[in-house]
Amino acid sequence: MTDPSTPAPDAPRPPAPVDAARLRGLSHPLRVRILDLLQVHGSLTASRLAELVGESSGSTSYHLRQLAKHQFVREVEGKGTARERWWEATPGGLVIGPAAADDAGVRTTRSLVRAGFEQARQEKIWRLLDLMNEDPAQIPDSAGWEEAITLMTANAHATPEQLLGLVEAVQATITAEISRLESQEPDPRSRPVQIHFNAFPVVPDEGPARPAGTDTAGHGDTLG
Repeated sequence: MTDPSTPAPDAPRPPAPVDAARLRGLSHPLRVRILDLLQVHGSLTASRLAELVGESSGSTSYHLRQLAKHQFVREVEGKGTARERWWEATPGGLVIGPAAADDAGVRTTRSLVRAGFEQARQEKIWRLLDLMNEDPAQIPDSAGWEEAITLMTANAHATPEQLLGLVEAVQATITAEISRLESQEPDPRSRPVQIHFNAFPVVPDEGPARPAGTDTAGHGDTLG
């Protein structure tokens, strides 16, 4: 998923798989939230991030440095000062793939990171639904946006190979359309948008519910 509001000048490149060491560097709820905000809004300062997440600028600065150490974010060149640095998500996105079956630590870390991104997605949707219900005037040009907003669920039967083929086809379409949008002249009516696409097997309903933040091994999620 590619969603920074300000496209980076770098040429598009395939998302890089996240190894175990980098994954551990992301496994903090605040770091996932900071990365998500940078992906959505483009470049931000530690101070602005602190306002958005309700933390001190010292805390966000520390986590930004840790994210930079693991190459998830980078400082924006030629912008800001020594006291007020600007940060952006590293272009190219990232892929969180399946862990080795015998590596319980990596599986747990991967699940926590995935859960953090999913929570960020859900919070955006619930915030949007609340505004549409209570105060749609806070959404610029709300009438036009309401027609464009889509929350879709489709159901089918498929084998793992068929589902993978569907996923690859949808990802190719989304990537091509986003590239087309980014090649156009900026429109003053535009704003950050996200495209969510989840594809997964529906597990049996019998038995106790799985704890929050856990999942089954499968094809890697594409994030960022």
